[in-house]
Amino acid sequence: MINKLLKADLLISQKLRLPPEAQLIRGIAIFFAHSGDSWFWLAALFLIWLTNHNQWHAISAFLTISILALAGIVLAIKFGVRRQRPEGEWGAIYRNTDPHSFPSGHAARAVMLAGLCWTLHIQPLAWILTLWVPLVSLARVMMGVHYLVDVIAGWILGLLMIPIMLAVQPFLYSLLPTIVFI
Repeated sequence: MINKLLKADLLISQKLRLPPEAQLIRGIAIFFAHSGDSWFWLAALFLIWLTNHNQWHAISAFLTISILALAGIVLAIKFGVRRQRPEGEWGAIYRNTDPHSFPSGHAARAVMLAGLCWTLHIQPLAWILTLWVPLVSLARVMMGVHYLVDVIAGWILGLLMIPIMLAVQPFLYSLLPTIVFI
């Protein structure tokens, strides 16, 4: 059963991959594939945290902690499962720093951020991120650094992290008041 699922996953993922000659679409896919990078999100949230002393200060700290917690869980799963990334040349930074593909951290992060923005009533960012989730997720498959099942597992993990992070949010605020409320 698992072998059939993995074979179907491989075939579908291969069909979704962009050929090298599709340069315009590849350029767009590369943009979205990178837009989910954790360093990008952490840098942006740090700037928001640094320059705001209102509710955004606390929100950016909470989202940063959420991203870091999710990254730890994703890495633990990746090194437990050890599914190799699809063969390919694009995405050397991902292939060299993280050779494992299951689950997609980019997909998990995208879903979690969108969900947290909805539950924290951060509009219109919640709408923008909801539209962004399938774009970043599909781009990861189209560029050949993930299989479709990796992305689906990332979505599930991202969805599971939303209530977990919301449940620990009050504890985090009480534990780290100087970081969150400076």
